[in-house]
Amino acid sequence: MWYIYVLKSLKDGKFYTGMSENPEKRMLDHNSGMTKSTRSRRPFEIIYKKECGDQLTAREREKYLKSGDEDLL
Repeated sequence: MWYIYVLKSLKDGKFYTGMSENPEKRMLDHNSGMTKSTRSRRPFEIIYKKECGDQLTAREREKYLKSGDEDLL
């Protein structure tokens, strides 16, 4: 099962959107500094998670959320 997730940086208040089969583990990766793109914005909390079924559906939803549409969640 694939998920899309949104993390909020507790440092700068900005959001990060991603997809994973295990969003909780992914958040731990972000918080431990294993993800270069978010390393300087740690720590994070997960504020949104949605089950998407397969990887393609999760990727499409992730792209939509990153598009900046007003009705993101």
